[in-house]
Amino acid sequence: MKKAFILLVSALAFSMGLRAQTIDELVPVRGFVIAAPSQQGVDTFLRFIEEDLAPAKINLLVLRVDWNYAYTSHPELRDNNPLTDADVKKLVSACRKHGIRLIPQVNLLGHQSWAKQTHALLREYPEFDETPSIKTENYSGWPNPDGLYCKSYCPLHPDVHKVVFDVVDEICDAFQSDAFHAGMDEVFYIGEKECPRCNGRDKAELFAGEVNLLRNHLALKERQLMIWGDRLLDGRTTGLGEWEASYNGTWRAIDLIAKDVLIYDWHYERADLSPVYFAMKGLPVLSCGYRNPEISVQQIKDIVRFRSQTTKATAGNLQGYAHTIWSGADGFLKAYYSKGENKPSRQDGAVEAAKAILNYFKELAAGQ
Repeated sequence: MKKAFILLVSALAFSMGLRAQTIDELVPVRGFVIAAPSQQGVDTFLRFIEEDLAPAKINLLVLRVDWNYAYTSHPELRDNNPLTDADVKKLVSACRKHGIRLIPQVNLLGHQSWAKQTHALLREYPEFDETPSIKTENYSGWPNPDGLYCKSYCPLHPDVHKVVFDVVDEICDAFQSDAFHAGMDEVFYIGEKECPRCNGRDKAELFAGEVNLLRNHLALKERQLMIWGDRLLDGRTTGLGEWEASYNGTWRAIDLIAKDVLIYDWHYERADLSPVYFAMKGLPVLSCGYRNPEISVQQIKDIVRFRSQTTKATAGNLQGYAHTIWSGADGFLKAYYSKGENKPSRQDGAVEAAKAILNYFKELAAGQ
């Protein structure tokens, strides 16, 4: 039905002497963000690229690699059974075949722990911890007396970027990428009183300083920095809260960061209009949905509408949409390709929304 409608609109436009817009004009960037597969899951992921992402005209794929790679610069940071260089080359080749921009992500600044697990960077270099007195093994769920969600590293530690830059350079080289996604979402610990370097400093300036430091390092090799946008939104004024936006003052960093940092603006319960805010601040932005099919499709429609109803400069910053998956790639794809009773129930929303998005992009492309 939708496809028929799109074709009808295209036919009417042609009969009126108007040129129907291509999918690249309507939604220039069509992205997909998901964890990198395990070694055992690479072949299934290659199938996903070939049979699902490519036909839907996805042209950006961000893989959350983190420590799931056999780093040679810092082998102490490897996960168990990590992806090898040969595995990554397969992914690079498949994406290049279909014109998909492949970008690695390693969570920087925040998300250095999860629940009771401290991730590799702070596990191996505990001196980088912004809040060493707070122990992840004492995590008791949210909320908790320590305000612990995820650990952060100290952005002012004199040695932290020696390690971080090694990792960033190596993973970008391995992925042959022209950009890097640094995460930087949900940073609750920054500028903490117990940190001898950060205590008393402006949290927005600390956050912006880390963004710009990473941006400038990447620019040395003509690579672009990408980050999540939640820390750049005022959670109280907007009513977005402390997860989708900031309660600790980092939101003022939006006016302090370089204007070529690509923002991933995620909202999963509503199709919020914040992409326009980022675009009017001069920042390129992608709207991001997750496991609600209707909301996710609406976010794409909004980007198309916004681009058609604003200035050329602002429209240029409204670059498109990136769909997010917040589970392991292997588990998601098992559910994605399963049928009936074999389909894991906890993945239902994510699978339904992903299929809706991929089908919607196919319909847009068919209307050209």
